[in-house]
Amino acid sequence: MTVDDTDTGAGSTAAPAEGGDPPPGARGTAPAEQGEEPGPRPVDHAAQTAADPEAETDPLALRLEGLILGAERRYTPFQAARTAGVSMELASRFWRAMGFADIGQAKALTEADVLALRRLAGLVEAGLLSEAMAVQVARSTGQTTARLAEWQIDSFLAGLTEPPEPGMTRTEVTYPLMELLLPELEEFLVYVWRRQLAAATGRVVQAADDEEMVDRRLAVGFADLVGFTRLTRRMEEEELGELVEAFETTSADLVAANGGRLIKTLGDEVLFAADDAGTAGEIALRLIETMAGDETMPELRVGIAFGTVTTRMGDVFGTTVNLASRLTSIAPKDAVLVDGDFAQDLQRGGDAPVSEAEAAAEAEKAAAAGEEPPQYRFALQPMWQRSVRGLGLVEPWLLSRRG
Repeated sequence: MTVDDTDTGAGSTAAPAEGGDPPPGARGTAPAEQGEEPGPRPVDHAAQTAADPEAETDPLALRLEGLILGAERRYTPFQAARTAGVSMELASRFWRAMGFADIGQAKALTEADVLALRRLAGLVEAGLLSEAMAVQVARSTGQTTARLAEWQIDSFLAGLTEPPEPGMTRTEVTYPLMELLLPELEEFLVYVWRRQLAAATGRVVQAADDEEMVDRRLAVGFADLVGFTRLTRRMEEEELGELVEAFETTSADLVAANGGRLIKTLGDEVLFAADDAGTAGEIALRLIETMAGDETMPELRVGIAFGTVTTRMGDVFGTTVNLASRLTSIAPKDAVLVDGDFAQDLQRGGDAPVSEAEAAAEAEKAAAAGEEPPQYRFALQPMWQRSVRGLGLVEPWLLSRRG
């Protein structure tokens, strides 16, 4: 989420701090002139109040805010920072990292906001997190939950809050509905987070060494819808939205079911990762097969590379990721291209033969001995070497199923 730094609250009338101390910005002085940074806001309508002190906040919005946050507005950002025992500078860094816009010194924060500041600052003071890491925790949590909240409102709550009967207003429906949904959604969120945390922790402790926890060897793949730009010009917005949602949902289900991890979705493209080439290859081919069986879907192309990957805040970076992206751009329709390291990992794991000639010789030898020949899941076909922008000469392999 992009943090809005345009509204600093300069020139607004600030509420006096508890104990009679005037906060930065009081008597018309901008907070920056007092050496203090303005704090951010956790709710949209607070920015309107900061920009125009005479503006009235919708009573329903205030009631909903109180219901969701479980507390009423009590503090200005300066007062919240002082009550939490942290500097205004650090408080501002935390709030902005969480994705909340500045509100000057409007009284819009609650006891929960103070407690959050205390917790983050306490982790730093106890030496459990560095200040930079605490800011990263705030940023990653803010970005993830912001997207989740937007999705829930846009795709879920907005539809449910349509008046069920003629004559009923949205106001009469929204509050009781939120009252019922809030505890259930909260419990489910915590459950999923704990499950994901357990899975991520398990992957880390199984790493070979400390260095591998951050820079790991993974198979990274991109799956890209072919001709999506042309589709955007031909399809209605609603149809296009449904297609993207179906693609993302199907991809997420297939990646998870086959042991991979969905890193992110980009509308017409998904990025996934797996611990080994065999898992990634299965995911890629299942994506191709599933999308090909859906007449509403365009063709798909997939590119996968295997190698060292740097992970940060749930995302992946590095040459391996760039190579996977380049392979996707040159892959044929409804096909999977992989790099040489990926092919070698499949061969080492016994998922693909070193060559078809060797596979035929093994089968003949096994038949002569009355034994079962080796069973390979995948076939690899070397393609022409080609120069890939920024990565030099690359020899891709075409991945397919055997038999």
